[in-house]
Amino acid sequence: MTIKRLFIGLFLWCLACTFSHAQETNGTNANLIVKDTLGDQKYREDQFYLGVTYNLLSSVPSTVNLRGLSGGIHFGFLRDMPINERRNIAIAAGFGLSYDIYGSTFFIGESTQDKTIFTVLTSDEYDFDTNRFSTAVIEAPIELRWRSSTAQKYGFWRVYAGFRVGYAYWYKAKFVQTGNTVIQTDIPEFNRTRLAATLSFGYNKVNFYAYYSINPFFDNAVTTNTGENVDFRTIKLGIIFYIL
Repeated sequence: MTIKRLFIGLFLWCLACTFSHAQETNGTNANLIVKDTLGDQKYREDQFYLGVTYNLLSSVPSTVNLRGLSGGIHFGFLRDMPINERRNIAIAAGFGLSYDIYGSTFFIGESTQDKTIFTVLTSDEYDFDTNRFSTAVIEAPIELRWRSSTAQKYGFWRVYAGFRVGYAYWYKAKFVQTGNTVIQTDIPEFNRTRLAATLSFGYNKVNFYAYYSINPFFDNAVTTNTGENVDFRTIKLGIIFYIL
């Protein structure tokens, strides 16, 4: 089973569980009578999430440009833990998965001496079809949450600031040109530990999402053709949906 099929299967499973729970909840709530305006004092919000992003590159040589597909999908579960009586301020912690692709002119290969090659591809020197770096990360997100919700109010404003610790259990660099394909799955300079700051805000279903990579993807990486240091960080911008 490929990594992409694994993510698709897990994503569909999460959706099936979510919709099944929602149907059961709706069937139960049809027989309930709201006794007061305060409602359920134990309610929680936004415990499942799904997001899509457009991935930008940061801390790379100025000649590196995005090219081709560059984006990602992430989803998971967060346990919402309100910390005030109104339950509109909360801390949330959980787990999730993230799959990202970075299409650019930044080439990662290997020399005949088994040394990693980092090269900036220019259109004048290189003609290629695909050059991308892909990762699959297990994440442990933590968020500090503020929202304008109540037990009966389902459309509300939210601002969630957070921190994510992740581990890249799979990664691959792939370069394709006519008559030549280069695939790297063993890059000693790659840092599997991923640290990031996140921010999401919006109203009701659709919310803006931002992700900033705190630590670089590669340690002690230098381009072979220009001698520049390469941190290779990412800024992800997109939308996120919260459920239940």
